[in-house]
Amino acid sequence: MALTLSVDTARWRAHHKHVAEQFPGLVPVCKGNGYGFGHERLAEEATRLGADVLAVGTTYEAARIKDWFGGDLLVLTPYRRGEEPVPLPDRVIRSVSSIDGVYGLVGARVVIEVMSSMKRHGVSEQELPQLHSAIENVRLEGFAIHLPLDRTDGSDAVEEVIGWMDRLRAARLPLHTMFVSHLKAEELARLQQQFPQTRFRARIGTRLWLGDHEATEYRGAVLDVTRVSKGDRFGYRQQKAASDGYLVVVAGGTSHGVGLEAPKALHGVMPRAKGVARAGLATVNRNLSPFVWDGKQRWFAEPPHMQVSILFVPVEAAEPKVGEELVAHLRHTTTQFDRIVDR
Repeated sequence: MALTLSVDTARWRAHHKHVAEQFPGLVPVCKGNGYGFGHERLAEEATRLGADVLAVGTTYEAARIKDWFGGDLLVLTPYRRGEEPVPLPDRVIRSVSSIDGVYGLVGARVVIEVMSSMKRHGVSEQELPQLHSAIENVRLEGFAIHLPLDRTDGSDAVEEVIGWMDRLRAARLPLHTMFVSHLKAEELARLQQQFPQTRFRARIGTRLWLGDHEATEYRGAVLDVTRVSKGDRFGYRQQKAASDGYLVVVAGGTSHGVGLEAPKALHGVMPRAKGVARAGLATVNRNLSPFVWDGKQRWFAEPPHMQVSILFVPVEAAEPKVGEELVAHLRHTTTQFDRIVDR
């Protein structure tokens, strides 16, 4: 009995192909938990796509994935002096976001990140003159710009990239390759048309692996079902059942990421109102689970355990049976499955 990631493989791969056709020179991203699929699986899929570069989050991820992917590996986390050395092959390319970082990677293959409106990290416009001497002792693979997802000020992503292209060109720095993130296909095409001598390479993770929501589905197997009456005590904390129903033990607990949720950026009155309502219910131990049964998302009977969750299903709903599976709406990047099933 397991928490299963079910994949409509043909549909999933058709989506990969569609994205790759939209973004020539695509650099697939495989970081964190491999977007819910694992590093090994995504390395295989990137190879299947014909990718020559695979982007990973850290040097530790590069060390783990190097035996599964034969092309170049681009580490997205910028190099910092004093970081723990990790043995890596020459086909690993390091991202750098500071002049000092460039000087610290003598002989290495590097991509230099410039400071975008994200304001996360990157070389500033004022530092560009210092790059001339700094890049003499590295193998420069190109520049990179990481753009924000939302533009609430109405600014244009393409214009931001063009601005940096003009600055780099004015500083007489090599512009043979520019790695970009969070651009639409038509935006990338506009840039490529305006700067035909530069190769623009889109680094894409979420849109590539998770862009077709119907291609994947999490399912938790029912392990036990116990009938309870109103007032019956149950669980670790011996709470009372609020009404007649069923306690359903389903595969999927905190070790899988069930019950974990990343903070959300809420926009608008309705999403904020729903957030306030959820918070209010949580104060009286009412927490909605990600598991769906009989057409409805069901409540946790108590907080999820390490490997299972206990749900409360009211008596008026269909009684779940041991061995049946409940669809679970889980965030791929925070979920660890027990098994993956291709269908």
